[in-house]
Amino acid sequence: MTIRVSPETKQKLERIAGETRRSKSFLAAEAVSAYVERELEIIDGIRRGMADAAAGRVVSHEDAMAEIHAVIDAAEATRAGKA
Repeated sequence: MTIRVSPETKQKLERIAGETRRSKSFLAAEAVSAYVERELEIIDGIRRGMADAAAGRVVSHEDAMAEIHAVIDAAEATRAGKA
């Protein structure tokens, strides 16, 4: 696999390699691996959400906002009581 990066990114990668005593190839492989894992988690989350929506497992916007406001109000009341 070959990738192209900007000169600025290459310089930064070289700096990290020097500071960590790792090869640029090792660092690039680690970065690609982390990116792939993160992207797959996002894709899987979207698919789960779509399946939930298709199955009717949803919460209305109004209900979600009411719960969020209740949590915020409770936190503010707790903070006011401790101040």
